[in-house]
Amino acid sequence: MRNSGPEAGKKAPWERENDAAANVMVAFDNNRLASVLFGRYGENLALIERRLGVTIDQRGNHVSIDGPRDACEKARQTLEGLYEDLRAGRDVTSGDVEGALRAAQTQTSLFDGDPASEKTSFEDIRLRKRGVRARTAMQNAYIRAMKRHTLVFGIGPAGTGKTWLAVAHAVHLYERREVDRIVLSRPAVEAGERLGFLPGDMREKVDPYLRPMYDALYDLMDRALVERALQSGEIEIAPLAFMRGRTLANAAIILDEAQNTTPMQMKMFLTRLGEHSRMIVTGDPSQIDLPPGQSSGLVEATSLLQGVEDIAQVQFTGADVVRHELVGRIVAAYDRADATKKGKTA
Repeated sequence: MRNSGPEAGKKAPWERENDAAANVMVAFDNNRLASVLFGRYGENLALIERRLGVTIDQRGNHVSIDGPRDACEKARQTLEGLYEDLRAGRDVTSGDVEGALRAAQTQTSLFDGDPASEKTSFEDIRLRKRGVRARTAMQNAYIRAMKRHTLVFGIGPAGTGKTWLAVAHAVHLYERREVDRIVLSRPAVEAGERLGFLPGDMREKVDPYLRPMYDALYDLMDRALVERALQSGEIEIAPLAFMRGRTLANAAIILDEAQNTTPMQMKMFLTRLGEHSRMIVTGDPSQIDLPPGQSSGLVEATSLLQGVEDIAQVQFTGADVVRHELVGRIVAAYDRADATKKGKTA
């Protein structure tokens, strides 16, 4: 109950203690890894400063953190956690820093118990080329869902890692020989433009629509292996229109940009699922490029299949954006504008 007497507005002793100014020193034993941790021109340290409201002074491989005690401890925890990732051979990008900060900020006070016991343990995907680990709690739920369910819907705004993590999981299944092939598909719908006639053969015509899928593959597998698998058909990238009449068995199947499918196309795609296959469907209902009046197959499917056994739905929000920190603010601004429009029309 909120105190309404003379003591109203005053903080408890432990809250005052956590708000008290503090200084935390952190030293790293490997100069090269420390340099990577700090980022180019100290950009990772600057990001931590902005997010936690602390001041960080870096000298060599030592950093001094000044600010509220709780914020200083969270900054220290973030830096030490990322440093351990680097020591384990994992890359650390600005997105990883964002994820580590979110994990630190969503925890309860570090002084309620043992900080080591409160460290979030996110799921990872182990690949031959690189390791992939969830950066947010929702990405963690997404990876868990892909590991445990036959069909998974990943829904939410751009930059939340829906497609990239889905491709990573498919590559993981393929490398472990749990599936014989990977099938990646997208509807060939232009994003509010009319490109007109495209020259070249069929692959050259559809490749522009499917380029993000290639990018993810090359990022997660050696280029030579990707090219070999594409030639052999063990990795297939095709427009959604090519899926009709097929049964996809022993495969990891991904449908990206699914918000641009019609209800008929979505039903057709979902019923391609064959024995020993896994399917992941990703999309952003706020970016539908279908003609006016045409309903989205993704919106219909997620409504119809809610609660069906062995189907999981993971809903990302702007808070899960891991691309560039500005992307999260852009998504939030558009969400506020949409909410305002809906309020006026209600």
